[in-house]
Amino acid sequence: MQNRSAGKTVKRRGIRSLSDPKVVPYVFVAPFIVFFLFVYMYPLIMTVIMSFQQIDGPNHHQFIGLKNYQKLNTRDFQMALQTSGRYALWDVIVLTIVPLLIACILHSGLAKGSGFFKSLFFIPSLTSIIVAGIVFRLAFGTLETATMNRLMTAMGFQPVKWLSYAGPGNFVLILLTLWRWNGVNIVYYLSGLQSIPTDYYEAAQIDGASALQKFFHVTLPCIRPVLIYVITITVLGGFSMFTESVALWQQNNAGGVGRTIVGYMYMVGFKKNNLGLASAVGLTLLVLVVAVNLVQLVLMGFFRKEE
Repeated sequence: MQNRSAGKTVKRRGIRSLSDPKVVPYVFVAPFIVFFLFVYMYPLIMTVIMSFQQIDGPNHHQFIGLKNYQKLNTRDFQMALQTSGRYALWDVIVLTIVPLLIACILHSGLAKGSGFFKSLFFIPSLTSIIVAGIVFRLAFGTLETATMNRLMTAMGFQPVKWLSYAGPGNFVLILLTLWRWNGVNIVYYLSGLQSIPTDYYEAAQIDGASALQKFFHVTLPCIRPVLIYVITITVLGGFSMFTESVALWQQNNAGGVGRTIVGYMYMVGFKKNNLGLASAVGLTLLVLVVAVNLVQLVLMGFFRKEE
């Protein structure tokens, strides 16, 4: 009898311990910690280890030091780095300014039927990027009968081989990205604009501020957190872009035009079966994205203490 009662006491103590205020937070956080360790940290640690190895099979891993990183000094990787950097730069410029201007117009009420235009701009983000890429690839084809080349001919210009050269190809890529993600950033900006108290604009109006002065001295400072968030995710999306490039060029990526860092990582990892080199490319991309984002966060005063 005493043993049974002791067992029940232990069980009750165990149950009571789970409801202890000091234990409950850890119980709720535990699933996230387990998920984070196995889904994020474990692959990251394995990628770091694999970047220093020559992998010839599941059980053939040979430590080779920094040789994988030395192999990154190639023309193909440099072209991929230039493509990703150029794309990320224009991506940030276009997807920061254009959605902001459209959001300000919709929020101001100058455009009638703003609800319709909000839906119109957001619909492309729900479209399959593969389908959109195929449509853009056909519209910007190299043949003279392609839609855009017909338009160029009608305007008196020569047809352009859009996807055969870096400049026109990057333009098509940015246009596809703007068409797809413009509506998402508009929603972000609208959420920030709607949180600005109208008293600020009324005070600026009393002080005689113009519309441009209100934009730079009231609107931009108030939506700075949203602006920082949009730029941060745009930088990340710019350097990690892969699907759009594959949808436009598919297997016809002659000369590496349109091949990004992620595309290069996919090529060396799965087509050339060099997982060690692909891991080195992935870590290089990670360091690059973190460095660029830290720079832009510092420049925008993210770490500056509010007075």
